[in-house]
Amino acid sequence: MRRQVRPHEPVCHACAMDQLRKIVDLVGQVLGPEAIGTYLHGSCVLGGLKPASDVDILVVSRRRMNGRERQSLLDGLLKISGSGAPDTARPVELTVVVQSEVRPWRFPPNGDFLYGEWLRDEFESGGPPQAGPMPDLALLISMVLAGDHAVSGPPPARVLDRVPHADLVRASVSGIPGLLDDLESDTRNVVLTLARIWTTLATGEIRPKDAAADWALVRLPPDQRPVLEHARELYLNCRYSEENWSRELKARVRPHTEALLTEIGRLTPA
Repeated sequence: MRRQVRPHEPVCHACAMDQLRKIVDLVGQVLGPEAIGTYLHGSCVLGGLKPASDVDILVVSRRRMNGRERQSLLDGLLKISGSGAPDTARPVELTVVVQSEVRPWRFPPNGDFLYGEWLRDEFESGGPPQAGPMPDLALLISMVLAGDHAVSGPPPARVLDRVPHADLVRASVSGIPGLLDDLESDTRNVVLTLARIWTTLATGEIRPKDAAADWALVRLPPDQRPVLEHARELYLNCRYSEENWSRELKARVRPHTEALLTEIGRLTPA
């Protein structure tokens, strides 16, 4: 099956652009000339930011960061992202990868640094993130190459190798156990991400979460649609703090999840 990732023009709100400028300045202060390029991925390049979207950034570096640099980058992000910033600020997801760890491409890739707002408490108590295996880089790099939006540095195709479809599948499936651990606390995003995994495995495309939900909804039996329909509606219209589920819908989340996992399982190589 041919892999295809749909490119879209990046659409970012003014507040997100202000955050983006601060992020680029912070990366420049911490890494300086060691930063090869800074690139958008996620909603900014897959259909536009939604109310609950993160600002997703991939930084490609020439070398691994030292302890001081890690702490400085973390300290800056804690002030820029989500609850550490003004009410208009979006959560930031920032990944740093060393170019030689992903070019030439191999799986699983290693990442040098990952900041996400969902990890804030862990970082505040335990210190900055460390380097380690990061299968999700297969998805991130595919989105970066499809979006082709360099915030700084050369075009991404001059910096990163394309990811084979087989590794895109492996990366998608490898994240499922972690998703299921968050089903109760982050229902909307888990349900939408599982729908996107199904879509990616079936079509070879990485679609925006709402577009992946559209694809999945017409292929689900009617009794399995309400949970995904509600998750899609929340994604399009509500911020992170506004995730409301009726008791009836909440009771249907796990059966719906099992239905998605069954579809994913049918498409996963043995």
